[in-house]
Amino acid sequence: MATLPVYPWRLAPDGLATRRQLRAAGLRPGGQDVVAQVERPRRQRGPLTAYLYRIDRARPVRPMTAAKTAALERANAARRTCPACRADAGYVIPASLGMCVPCAYPDAVQHV
Repeated sequence: MATLPVYPWRLAPDGLATRRQLRAAGLRPGGQDVVAQVERPRRQRGPLTAYLYRIDRARPVRPMTAAKTAALERANAARRTCPACRADAGYVIPASLGMCVPCAYPDAVQHV
């Protein structure tokens, strides 16, 4: 197995980009292999590593289909629905509570 070239943070050559940079440009890796990596040093821990892909081999992001959009809407609605009172809370239910705030703290007085 060949080792990948490693570049210091912010010093990668032109023509290479991370997944996030590709996505911001409306691209995706498109099945290509990682060609290099950048490393950002950190104190008292190992370096942060980001893999780099060639921009000229990247493909456009696939458009959202109607089915994917509908599935995403249903998933987000499920995250807002309180399992205790079955009401739409209007916000994502905190995982730490597991239910909407009024159900988690029924004795709390609401000041309007």
